[in-house]
Amino acid sequence: MYKLVTISGPKRGQEFILHDGTNTIGRSPECDISIAIEGISKKHLSITVTKDVAYLEDLNSANGTFVNEKMVKKITVKNGDRIAIPDMVMQLVHVEERKVIIKKKISNSSSAEDATDLDSVSMPSSPIGKILYLFKHKAMQLLYGVNEEYEWRLLFSLILTAFVILTVTATIFPVLSDSKRVLLTETKARVRSYANQIAATNALALEKRSYDQINTNFLDSESGVVSYELFTPKGKIIRPIGKLNENIADIYSVGALEELTEGRAAMDNDTEDVDLFEREMSDGGVVIGKTIKAFNLKTQSAEPVGIIVIKFAPPILTSLATKNSKLYLESISMSTLLAIVFFGIIYYLTCRPLEELRMQIEEALRGKRREVEGKYFMTELSPLKSSINNILQKMRELQGHNAEDQFGEVEDDAPYLNTLKELMLGSAGPALILNSEKNLSSINTMAEDLTGMRETTSIGESLLDVAKEKGFAAMLIELCDQSANNNGTCQKGTYELTGNEYTIFATALIGKDHFAKAFYISFVREMN
Repeated sequence: MYKLVTISGPKRGQEFILHDGTNTIGRSPECDISIAIEGISKKHLSITVTKDVAYLEDLNSANGTFVNEKMVKKITVKNGDRIAIPDMVMQLVHVEERKVIIKKKISNSSSAEDATDLDSVSMPSSPIGKILYLFKHKAMQLLYGVNEEYEWRLLFSLILTAFVILTVTATIFPVLSDSKRVLLTETKARVRSYANQIAATNALALEKRSYDQINTNFLDSESGVVSYELFTPKGKIIRPIGKLNENIADIYSVGALEELTEGRAAMDNDTEDVDLFEREMSDGGVVIGKTIKAFNLKTQSAEPVGIIVIKFAPPILTSLATKNSKLYLESISMSTLLAIVFFGIIYYLTCRPLEELRMQIEEALRGKRREVEGKYFMTELSPLKSSINNILQKMRELQGHNAEDQFGEVEDDAPYLNTLKELMLGSAGPALILNSEKNLSSINTMAEDLTGMRETTSIGESLLDVAKEKGFAAMLIELCDQSANNNGTCQKGTYELTGNEYTIFATALIGKDHFAKAFYISFVREMN
């Protein structure tokens, strides 16, 4: 549904509802929307609404009609377009129609057939039934509310997207976390072995304070060692040589000294846990600190003589985060492609039975079918089919038709279409034929060049799908509907095609069942 909202002028803030079909606007009281403002013609413009398409036509007004600050004669307008006429500007707004479910309380004496509330079903007694009931009528209420605001296909696509992201995240993150944890464990064990090697080879030299005999050369050449510091329990650096006799300033070295000192004071034992310092760096590396001890003959106990702190970051550990992110994105991308395929499969599998049901209802209304059946298995549609068949039966009873007489002979569109095709062979101008569904059935070469629709690719398709301009298609459909509603009386309108004005004539061929079976449309160029 469309409406016009006045955003400028003396009637600012006023709204005008546009109904389906042609809406005339002008000063005349006979117009659908009458606006008494000087400068506006008696019949200034018209807006034709067909489903979700709106087509504007200026009715030869004196001061013209402007759409988005451009003067126009005929144009397809859309949501948000601004339409200017003398002394006022209106904005076209597309309003989504919402279905309102009326809930009413059902007394104990009322039958279940009187219930109109979708959630009026009582809770089953079985445990499984209760779970399904709570999920359908309680947990799903949020999604039902979203579906009232947005299209089902959009909601389904959002749910599928969330499912893909959550599934990939829940499955791949634990694997990536486990691989990182295993790699960190192996890396820490490797660095601890370096610290143990430094402690074993240099404990005696540290005890005797023979600092020139200390050997840490293998750490300088070891791949993955970012830095290391060997210092006394008082914080004086011994190695590397470049920092000899300096006080420790690195945050990890200071932390190792404090923690290991406090651990010895608190625990007063020789365990590995007390003499070991471990941290993980933010860039993916690890820090290992270890207390180096030597046996004191005087005290007959092992005393600390130094502390070694090693920063280690192998290339594979530093690049692990990048590789994990890349792997996660690749998984999301592949899953998204698969989700698109499955979306199409599920969407069209769901829509197919509904399309079949719609076509069978139309056939039943035209007298071609007694009841709706359907060849696609979908148990959820069975109650709906039963209700529709009951309605059709009651309609036949009210109309007083005998069932056998009504369905004894089924009338088809084909004879009427064939008649019009033979008639079109003698046409001297552009012409096309539509079937009862207003789908393209035939078109001659001149009409192909005029409309841009090719017979080879457009046969059986809706005009709204194959026409280049939606406004042109909407106008043809409107003329066909008017002819069908007036027992096949010819209807005409004008439209600009290929830069020239054409008068369009549409005539419906009415069948024995009083329904339009075919439409003949011809085009005549206006001569200036």
